[in-house]
Amino acid sequence: MVDTGNWFDVLSETRQRKFLASQRDGLWIEVHGQKLLNFASNDYLGLSTHAQVCAAAKTAIDKHGLGSGASRLVSGDDPLLHDFERDFAAWKGFEACLMLGSGMLANMGLLQALADRHTHIFSDKLNHASLVDGARLSGAKVHRFSHLDLNILESQLQKNAAAKRIIVSDGVFSMDGDAADVQTLLNLAETYETIVVIDDAHGTGTVGTDGKGLVGQAGLAGHGRLLEVGTLGKALGSYGAYILGSASMIEGLKQRMRTLIYSTALPVCVLAGAQEALNIIKQGDLIKKLHHNIGFFLENTQGLHLLPSQTAIQPILLGSDIQALHAAQKLREVGFFVPAIRPPTVPQGQSRLRVTLSAQHQPQDIQRLIEALFNLG
Repeated sequence: MVDTGNWFDVLSETRQRKFLASQRDGLWIEVHGQKLLNFASNDYLGLSTHAQVCAAAKTAIDKHGLGSGASRLVSGDDPLLHDFERDFAAWKGFEACLMLGSGMLANMGLLQALADRHTHIFSDKLNHASLVDGARLSGAKVHRFSHLDLNILESQLQKNAAAKRIIVSDGVFSMDGDAADVQTLLNLAETYETIVVIDDAHGTGTVGTDGKGLVGQAGLAGHGRLLEVGTLGKALGSYGAYILGSASMIEGLKQRMRTLIYSTALPVCVLAGAQEALNIIKQGDLIKKLHHNIGFFLENTQGLHLLPSQTAIQPILLGSDIQALHAAQKLREVGFFVPAIRPPTVPQGQSRLRVTLSAQHQPQDIQRLIEALFNLG
């Protein structure tokens, strides 16, 4: 028998990742029997537990059952998928939308479908792992540019001519909370005849007065050189992912995306919940509440080592793994769940607390967290 015990290096205690068997209840999360106020969820509008969203999902289960049973190309292509794609594309301002099972499937499949060994991909160094892995698996020549440094990006574009080139960037960056300059990226795309892929998973439902995200806020929805990717598992409180683009581009992806063709379709109940969540987002009240909470947090945290972010993601840079773990534990002791984020998720020496704000949080919740943060020392 092969001994597999030594296949992986033993990690130090500060680098070991552990699954926490936790239960969520609205704003609260129970971890190892301790009930904590959750400041670590991407459920930015609280829609995953919203009564109307849950009721829509339950009704769909009663009517359609739980799973979809097959891929979209076999028998899993429910009409609700098409209805949601049309509604979501219209709301976002694009010609067409394609729904997939997850953000990882969307980004990995998209870049493999678009690129080949003759393609050059230009990727922000802090892009999400799904974009990094998609670029690697595409077989393209990958050029990474320093985070948000568009001068370096332009230099790379000047030096690397090719018939097919793709600029790839997160919209709102998940660990830093800062955002790409979508307008300048598209200006470069027009100058150097490339296309741009923006992953706005953390911007959709949170950025802009209407929640349409960075692309919508910049007035660039439907741009001919732009593809937008994102997920339903954050502000929409559901599960799944979308790709937005021109009708011809989306049709081409339907024919080429292996992660779509060979994956089971999203369950109808998930889509029904997402559709109801979208209806609620369109009303605008929750987005206003989230923006108020972000402003309140920023106004009252002067002096903390916050990274520059105007979004619901508010990272506090601490440095070492031990410092971040110690701070997270001290917050647990006073009732808050804010896990430490450590390498390799973030660069060496940049371990941090990652506070995420929600429309569900009340001002008194945020005020108590702020006091606890200042008491960390």
